[in-house]
Amino acid sequence: MEKKKQNALKAGALAGLINGFFGGGGGMVLVPLLTGKCGLTQRKAFATSVAIILPLCILSAVIYFLQGSLDFLSALPYLIGGLAGGFVGGKLFRMLNVDWLRRFFALFILYGGIRSLFF
Repeated sequence: MEKKKQNALKAGALAGLINGFFGGGGGMVLVPLLTGKCGLTQRKAFATSVAIILPLCILSAVIYFLQGSLDFLSALPYLIGGLAGGFVGGKLFRMLNVDWLRRFFALFILYGGIRSLFF
């Protein structure tokens, strides 16, 4: 198997593991791996990570549901807001400069890390 495919399999496995552990966040792992190891442009890495994460999130949600850990009614307002935000974000995606996308992404990761460590 060629090196690029091996890197893709490893990146996908790591994203799935992160997604399964934390209920999300696999995209944060994927974007740097897709650009660094798989050679995608930043813009393609952002878009590709969304396509990869969707089935991982569905699988994680099904597992959580089967284990009795999913409260769908509590999640519903977030789902509705998330769908609206995803639609708007997808439309604005092409309009944003890749450097700004990268900066927003980095700030988002830092914010999540700081909140996890201290709050």
